[in-house]
Amino acid sequence: MSDTNAVQPTNTEPPANAAQPAYVAQPTYAAAPAGAKTNTLAIISLVMSIIGLGIIGIITGHISLGQIKKTHESGHGLALAGLIIGYIETAAVIIGGAIFLLTFLFVGAATYTTY
Repeated sequence: MSDTNAVQPTNTEPPANAAQPAYVAQPTYAAAPAGAKTNTLAIISLVMSIIGLGIIGIITGHISLGQIKKTHESGHGLALAGLIIGYIETAAVIIGGAIFLLTFLFVGAATYTTY
């Protein structure tokens, strides 16, 4: 008497002569290229120009542009921004100082009286 509902054991191992499944090789990913080092003087140039030390920003900006040209570091835009802000700030200080000085000269000359 045979039981038709009985579970027959299955062989989980493939036969010895069966071909192995073909696996696709995983794609290799190249490492992300390391970014060029940012020139430190370019950062200093921008920061000094922003905080109000335009002369230092101009000096360090020119030095950093020379270094960037030689070493191919990044930071050209930072140095350029530091230079532009530094020149504008320095021009504003010179023009403002001249206006301030001329104002006192003219006011002083207009109110000068002799006895």
